[in-house]
Amino acid sequence: MNALCVVSALLLFAAPPGAEAAWTLNLPTGSTAISLAVYDLHMLIFWICVLIGIAVFGVMGWSIYRHRRSKGAIAHEFHENTRLEIAWTVIPLLVLLGMAIPAAGTLVKMYDTDDAALTIRITGYQWKWRYTYLEDDIDFFSNLSTPDEQIQNKAAKTEHYLLEVDRPLVIPAGKKVRFLLTANDVIHSWWVPALAVKKDAIPGYINEAWTLVPEPGLFRGQCAELCGRNHGFMPIVVEVKSDADYRQWVADQGSAKAAEAKAAARAWSKDELMASGEQLYLRNCAACHQANGTGIANVFPALKGSPVIAGSVDQHIDVVLFGRSGSAMQAFADQLSPAELAAVITYERNAWGNTRGDLVLPAQISAAQKKAAGQ
Repeated sequence: MNALCVVSALLLFAAPPGAEAAWTLNLPTGSTAISLAVYDLHMLIFWICVLIGIAVFGVMGWSIYRHRRSKGAIAHEFHENTRLEIAWTVIPLLVLLGMAIPAAGTLVKMYDTDDAALTIRITGYQWKWRYTYLEDDIDFFSNLSTPDEQIQNKAAKTEHYLLEVDRPLVIPAGKKVRFLLTANDVIHSWWVPALAVKKDAIPGYINEAWTLVPEPGLFRGQCAELCGRNHGFMPIVVEVKSDADYRQWVADQGSAKAAEAKAAARAWSKDELMASGEQLYLRNCAACHQANGTGIANVFPALKGSPVIAGSVDQHIDVVLFGRSGSAMQAFADQLSPAELAAVITYERNAWGNTRGDLVLPAQISAAQKKAAGQ
């Protein structure tokens, strides 16, 4: 065991400079006023603790040396020393007040979500984030976009490995943004260090947080709660835009929604659905069912040769749209558009040796959704 520890230590210190770049012994100062306040509070408490340590261990060291046995020191016995009791009560009280007052002031600022210009509901899913803009008709999911080849060590890892998403959260610079956090399945935690925001997302409960980023930029974070086997594949990217760029982005979302509706109405070929479905499957389904459709024994069922695939198209659509109660199978009716759902179901029915030959169209998805809604 000792030899193993020595070898591990040598390998650690022999790591290339790139591996050491991410090492730090302190909090980041962040990019917002509240993150700087948190950093300043941290440093204040740190130095108070340093001074206490120096004082306590200094007195201990001096006492041990000054009253050592070799000098014939004899321990003094005393009882009910009023001055000493007052001193060791008052001094810690003053120290605690010196820590509590600035800490309380910072906490009050951190919990003050009033006067926000924008409110966004953040919902944690296994293993993705859903962002709903309550003032605008914008609602989308943000998924890990790191290629599977990098995860499987078949390709070189990029700078932001496992910290890349297909759609970042977009907010305006210079405006206070309020976050309402909850979860759809298990407890998650939305954490962006540079913004000093870390808040649990709990099913059936809503937590609040806020940020105000003064300048445009890109900030990364990740889920900080152990939320399942793919916990490390749940990144967060926040893109802060100037006010003009943000307003243009909001307008673009409306155009994208219209294009999505148009895509659902047009005719799709099987090749188009298969190509789109493969990408959607890798992004949304492969975490559980694996890229090759074989699943994980006793955890997530295989889709290759699955009874669901062998069954009717309507049954398959129902499972994907509404999930399965009592299992980890999520409902994707709100996560993907009809065109995307049609593509991924078509792909599942014709990939990995599944030879159903079925072509599922967006109109079938829309019809199933309307039927379920009683329309």
